[in-house]
Amino acid sequence: MKPLVFLLEEPSAQDALEGFLPSILPGNAAVRYLVFEGKQDLEKRMARTMRAWQQADARFVVLRDQDSGDCTVIKESLLARCREAGREASTVVRIACRELESWFVGDWAAVGQAFGLPKLSTLERKAIYRNPDRLGSPVTELRKAIPTYQKRDGARRIGPHLKVDSNRSHSFLVFADAVRRLATEDR
Repeated sequence: MKPLVFLLEEPSAQDALEGFLPSILPGNAAVRYLVFEGKQDLEKRMARTMRAWQQADARFVVLRDQDSGDCTVIKESLLARCREAGREASTVVRIACRELESWFVGDWAAVGQAFGLPKLSTLERKAIYRNPDRLGSPVTELRKAIPTYQKRDGARRIGPHLKVDSNRSHSFLVFADAVRRLATEDR
């Protein structure tokens, strides 16, 4: 199996993916995580990192939060860096709409399991959470439900409980589908 290399803007993304990816990847998947020091660092260093990568058959997944930016502009900028590195054909770029925590708010049952608060699963019935990718600040919504919520701890706890078949975050579903396809393609 060809190695999958995840280029991530923050450690909490790695924490969440380490818990979630085993549920969708084959057991023999070779996964590496490269965590940058924020969006600017990711954008500044990713082309050089990809170009210097020694495994020619590696496939890359770039994951970045949208925050308040325009998804299309962000994605095109990241794809331009992949082209610059000569790795566009072997790379998938995905944007977490607003922020990674949208993926968590998209699966309140997973949040409830992670924190031993099963009643949180009832929050998914609230209209505000029907499309978590549209929330202005998903991390704020998590802190309303769990006042002690911290990004890395939350990502570590919630990641293993995320389910593709019940998550309401469209950006999460698109990400999971792309990773699955990339892992099983023969290029």
